[in-house]
Amino acid sequence: MTGIDTRHVAGPDEHPSTLAVRAGRAVLDKAGIAPSDIDLLIFASASRDVAEPATAHLVQADLGTRAHTFDLANACNSFLNGIDTARAFILAGRARRALVVTGETPTRAMRMRVSGVEQIRSSFAGYTFGDAGAAVLVEEVPAGGILDVHTATFSEHWTAGGIAGGGARHPRDEEHTYFHGDGRELRAVFERIGLDVLREVRDRTGFSWADYERVLVHQVTLPYLTRFVELTGVPKEKLVVTVPRLGNIASATMGVQLAQIDQELTRGSRVLFVGLGGGVSMMTMVWEKS
Repeated sequence: MTGIDTRHVAGPDEHPSTLAVRAGRAVLDKAGIAPSDIDLLIFASASRDVAEPATAHLVQADLGTRAHTFDLANACNSFLNGIDTARAFILAGRARRALVVTGETPTRAMRMRVSGVEQIRSSFAGYTFGDAGAAVLVEEVPAGGILDVHTATFSEHWTAGGIAGGGARHPRDEEHTYFHGDGRELRAVFERIGLDVLREVRDRTGFSWADYERVLVHQVTLPYLTRFVELTGVPKEKLVVTVPRLGNIASATMGVQLAQIDQELTRGSRVLFVGLGGGVSMMTMVWEKS
């Protein structure tokens, strides 16, 4: 039904910070940069290790930096929001080099025992989840880089899906620690707002599908991705399809996709990121490799 054949699941001793640290170290090693050279560290994820303090502190303790550190959470758009926030800090002169990391363990919010059809229906969207981590280094570049960012938020649909537990409304109720949602409602909302957002990006930038080397899209299920192609007309060969092998890996989705294609991109290659997140929000980012 979902097109998901396999997924990765974090081990019992692996947490969001574990996955984020692993990804962060890989990025720093590849760039030849020491952790001490980072002056901003953002943990941008829908998952977290603990309610307090910010999971970013757990990440920093393992990485060994002294950077300004905080969490940023906006469902599956967390990682893109983190990149955009890091960019804003740099443009404002508040940071020179930022490391944005995510560690997602949404499989721990899957309900594995159900009591009836209604519970299956409300829990079904959670069965698409897989676990993953991602990281990206953000710093000033002489040309290219992030060319455009666009966001659209429709918070009247916040009840369409999520994990209600852990906050002040349901601090200790185990029932609310499971993901619940209406996948059809979420899909309908994104279909309604998505085309307008993409048109606005096209009109503002002047870029058509032909101007992008790759298009990275948040992926929930394979049928949903197929529907995205039908509605937008994006050439299939420009997509990086990860959902059959990894499932819905929340905010790590586009970071993982970018890592898979990084070696094939050359200077001047443009990539369009299309993020979809519960709440609900949509976010696009146009990036050019420098």
